[in-house]
Amino acid sequence: MPVTRAPVMAYVGLGANLGDAAAAVRAAIDQLAQLSDSILMARSGLWRSAPVDADGPDFINAVVALRTRLTAPDLLAALQRLEVGAGRQRPYPNAPRTLDLDLLRYGDGRIGSPSLSVPHPRMAGRAFVLRPLVEVAPSLVTPAMLDAVADQRIERLS
Repeated sequence: MPVTRAPVMAYVGLGANLGDAAAAVRAAIDQLAQLSDSILMARSGLWRSAPVDADGPDFINAVVALRTRLTAPDLLAALQRLEVGAGRQRPYPNAPRTLDLDLLRYGDGRIGSPSLSVPHPRMAGRAFVLRPLVEVAPSLVTPAMLDAVADQRIERLS
């Protein structure tokens, strides 16, 4: 008999800065809504941000909340499949990208492995994560966290 896992709230950051980035992020949100053993609970609006530690044009970003029964490694694998399906290539670190999906949080889990770090180790220093995250999970973002990234250029798109 298969083992049923208890659902976990996971938060995924989405970004793109090549091609029609807004369309790519919207399409990825739609694909995440169809992910097996998962339910899309919330989605942020779209945000335009300057690249941070990256090259290329501005990024379009968003964050979604998923209630999932997938393990963290299985969820990461699903995110990477979506990136590849969107044409993601990794020619060098922080290269411009057609789609970038980051597992920001996986419940209260703490994971540190060569392939996965949760909570995402750089999320607290990035306005393009925190501003959309506060829309879907306000309890995870403090005013002090937002103040710390207030100098980063970011705007919510209508």
